[in-house]
Amino acid sequence: MIKVTVIPQHNAKIYSLMVQKELSLRQSNQGTLHRSGAKKKNEDKWVHATFQGWIRFQRCLGGTVVAMVQAKNAEEEWKLLTSFIGFLDRHFRDSIANINLSYDFSVE
Repeated sequence: MIKVTVIPQHNAKIYSLMVQKELSLRQSNQGTLHRSGAKKKNEDKWVHATFQGWIRFQRCLGGTVVAMVQAKNAEEEWKLLTSFIGFLDRHFRDSIANINLSYDFSVE
């Protein structure tokens, strides 16, 4: 499992921007990442159209977003991570101050 912490620039609302962008991409049939499961306040779960696994993320204090990237096969996690980081970079580069990665190999 890989933890991704997204720290916004100034007052950017990254979580809201991500949810809105996923919805607009899904409506236009262009997105590879899409919401899965029940809708919860300040929390979401996305799956990828090709790679098996999921990305769970939530809104935290100060507008920070914390995401957990987990693939069914741990050796494939890098594909989900690359897709998620690419999504963030393509759509929100100007709104992000920092992205931190943490690796947790104790969860299998």
